[in-house]
Amino acid sequence: MSTTDEPTADAPASEPAKPGKKDKKHLPVWQETILLLGIALVLAIVIKALFVQAFYIPSESMEPGLVKNDRILVEKPSYWFDGPERGDIVVFKDPGDWLSGEEAAGPTGVVAKTLSKVGLYPSGGHLVKRVIGVEGDVIKCCDDQGRISVNGQPLNEKEYARLGGATCYGPMVTNCNGNWEAGPVPKGQIFVMGDNRNNSADSSFHMCQPKATDCTKNPYVDVDDVVGKVFVLLWPSDRFKVIHRPDTFADVPDAG
Repeated sequence: MSTTDEPTADAPASEPAKPGKKDKKHLPVWQETILLLGIALVLAIVIKALFVQAFYIPSESMEPGLVKNDRILVEKPSYWFDGPERGDIVVFKDPGDWLSGEEAAGPTGVVAKTLSKVGLYPSGGHLVKRVIGVEGDVIKCCDDQGRISVNGQPLNEKEYARLGGATCYGPMVTNCNGNWEAGPVPKGQIFVMGDNRNNSADSSFHMCQPKATDCTKNPYVDVDDVVGKVFVLLWPSDRFKVIHRPDTFADVPDAG
């Protein structure tokens, strides 16, 4: 009988270990957590820069649709290749002293300030208005029904605008005691108005009075200062809604 161990059919020889092969090591839990938080932070910054950002309504100027301190979401891809369109509600940087100190302050807490930097909390220093005129447009106020017209086409704004005791939809210039005209809107700029027409420091508020000869005010907003288009009223949750462009702007002809 042989004393040498030999493999049999029932007990195959074991394969020799491959040199250099090691078990994959996993990061400690705390390191994985830091890594995941870092990835989430980078994604948040990218999303804020390119896609969606949160803001809040700083005043009563967009009532009745948007109320002070409402939380809104702004999307940016719509303006990657084309500028704002008539009827859009847009968020833009303060063109220069359009905001009061309180409205421009933004979040005050440390956590809120940090989250606002990455788009996870509404930031301040911005205004929210509706685009009434774009490049080349002429805006006039008002016809015998108190309506604003753009390129000769009256706007039916009963759906979204509030008169607030005024008798026309453009009271901030003459308090409806006279007519006014703005435009043609310069290249690369827009004319904006708040929906609360008698309580909005908008383009009509910052324009020169009719027949003024030494006025140097600029009522327009640079398109480059526009952050994006408001597309969702996010909070309060009981008023959540997707925001659309009013149909009345579809009837406005292109600038002549």
